Amino acid sequence: MQDLVLNPLTVRDAVAAALAEDLGGAGDITTNACIPAGTPAALVIASRAKGVISGVDLAEEAFRQIDPGVAFAADVRDGGSVEPGTVVARVSGPARSILSAERVALNFMGRMSGIASLTARYVERVAHTRARIVDTRKTTPLLRAFEKHAVRSGGGMNHRFGLDDAVLIKDNHIAVAGSIAAALRAAKAHAGHMVKIEIEVDTLAQLVEVLDEGADVVLLDNMSPTLLRQAVEMVGGRMLTEASGGINLDTVAAVAETGVDMISVGALTHSAPVMDLGLDVKVG
Repeated sequence: MQDLVLNPLTVRDAVAAALAEDLGGAGDITTNACIPAGTPAALVIASRAKGVISGVDLAEEAFRQIDPGVAFAADVRDGGSVEPGTVVARVSGPARSILSAERVALNFMGRMSGIASLTARYVERVAHTRARIVDTRKTTPLLRAFEKHAVRSGGGMNHRFGLDDAVLIKDNHIAVAGSIAAALRAAKAHAGHMVKIEIEVDTLAQLVEVLDEGADVVLLDNMSPTLLRQAVEMVGGRMLTEASGGINLDTVAAVAETGVDMISVGALTHSAPVMDLGLDVKVG
């Protein structure tokens, strides 16, 4: 897998905010009370479940910000697969610092690895087809960059990052604009030549209107596999096709087999379980 890189400034700022939230004004009073200053420790971050790792850089940054004297060595990088018991990273240095950074490090990694692991399951279900799994904007506020990074860690692709990087005309836009033709013509007149235009339809009749006007991508919303197959045939490669609407692990293969180019799944980011990772005393 290609290297997955997060903006280091984004990582720095997010981790700093998370540490400030966790430490409050008095710091880690439990660790400071129980562990003598200067006590050394060597621990490992280990997986307690099967899955795909993401968020290693954020975990490392949490320990670094607490104490640059903490040594962090990753055995698994983002996108790597793990089994229960796999050592993901090794952490050594002042025990107080390690324990104070633990929860922030594991919160980021657990959330992101959960998204990566769920994404990988979807990707595996459609591997026999041409379809690609993509995410949505249904992300946790202020964590979008990390959650979309986690989708890439799991082998998925990113949809637009925000409202400012692509035109996506939804049913409410069409209703207010008056028609599919009116919405598309207005979008083309407004958007620059580098901006892609996608439009949502939920019937084949609406698709005919889109084909008459032209767009870069058509979003086929809440269509059955039978309708999706017909829609893909009607498009005939003239634009990209994206299927969306309540697609889950049980239905994604049938959707992919219709020939759509992309399948967007909001559940990747809004319903992924947190991956169980622990900071354990190093053995051996």
